[in-house]
Amino acid sequence: MTAVAEPAVVPLQEPKRRRKLTPYWLLLPGIAWLVIFFAVPMVYQASTSLQTGSLEQGFKLTWHLATYWDALVEYKWHFVRSFSYAAIATVLCLAIGYPLAYTIAFKASKRWRNVILILVIAPFFTSFLIRTLAWKTILSDGGPVVGALNTLHILNVTDALGLTSGQRVLATPLAVVCGLTYNFLPFMILPLYTSLERIDPRLHEAAGDLYARPFTVFRKVTFPISLPGVVAGTLLTFIPASGDYINAQLLGSPSEQMVGNGIQKQFLNVLAYPTAAALSFILMALILGMVTVYMRKAGTEELV
Repeated sequence: MTAVAEPAVVPLQEPKRRRKLTPYWLLLPGIAWLVIFFAVPMVYQASTSLQTGSLEQGFKLTWHLATYWDALVEYKWHFVRSFSYAAIATVLCLAIGYPLAYTIAFKASKRWRNVILILVIAPFFTSFLIRTLAWKTILSDGGPVVGALNTLHILNVTDALGLTSGQRVLATPLAVVCGLTYNFLPFMILPLYTSLERIDPRLHEAAGDLYARPFTVFRKVTFPISLPGVVAGTLLTFIPASGDYINAQLLGSPSEQMVGNGIQKQFLNVLAYPTAAALSFILMALILGMVTVYMRKAGTEELV
């Protein structure tokens, strides 16, 4: 009796291989974007920071590391002002944004919640430059803000603290901080709202059933759970505020210049490209170091 040969089984390796490669194909556009618009410019800027020469004679790569030290020494106070203004603006954004985000998440009805969120996002429909220019009118010497602060004798206190000068707000550190706080406030509110909105209201009810007072509920339940939103909001506010130059340029004076103004000056006015590139890398390194320390101290890696 002749044995019947069984049909050969064709391995299905090709479809499985395609399924494994599918995620990488989907990541390819994002990776290409990062390489073209982030990695390549970073390498070019690193090369520029190590060059010497002039625009007329041309720049050559000479691995001149002293440019970094010279830039840091020359602009050390610009870095101090940048991080100081950014830190103050971040604290103010947190103080203003947290109560508002809490109200939107827990107190406002669904209808009013959407309205308030639209109002929070509405400034993004206007140019960053126009919004900052509007603050020149708001904080002008004859404006209502200065008049109200003078009536309340608040400017006497801010003058003593060095935030204002000569009973005026414009062209002072206070004006720069106000501009930073206003422009970056939505970056604080939205992550906070997202984090607070995810909290189950039954946790508050359970804490109330255990006779916890409202402040205790906030301290023991609400705030710890919302910490990822606090971390995300502070990072999204502090990082761009540190490198901002528009607010210091329009609302401050030469005494309030930040490191972003120094980079702009070296790139566009002085045409000292190596110094500008070095300042950019120093700023990035300092921010990266502070963010790393902050993330470790915060004890969380979840940002949403």
